[in-house]
Amino acid sequence: MMKSLVCLSLILLPLIAVVEGNLGGWKKIDNLSDPNVVSLAKYAVDEHNKQSKANLVFVKIVEGKEQVISGKKYDLKIAAKDGGGVTKNYEAVVVERVWAHYRSLESFKAV
Repeated sequence: MMKSLVCLSLILLPLIAVVEGNLGGWKKIDNLSDPNVVSLAKYAVDEHNKQSKANLVFVKIVEGKEQVISGKKYDLKIAAKDGGGVTKNYEAVVVERVWAHYRSLESFKAV
């Protein structure tokens, strides 16, 4: 009986740690100048320009968060200039799967 309880606890403790660790939850991105995050933000602006025939120019990342899924999902607030030189903030959601060399712009909207 004691061996069964020990075995059960060895199985359950890591599972509890994963759940308590908020796997799949959103986590704030602390380093907004990380080259990969900047690359994703520029990709979001470029992809939005292609899809909507807009002419936005990336300025900077204002804030961001990431979520571990089958890859990573990024929710980025991006400052970008329009054709008239006015800077506005936009929210972009980008999914990245590094191992598959895959990026997808899920949404892009003014905030």
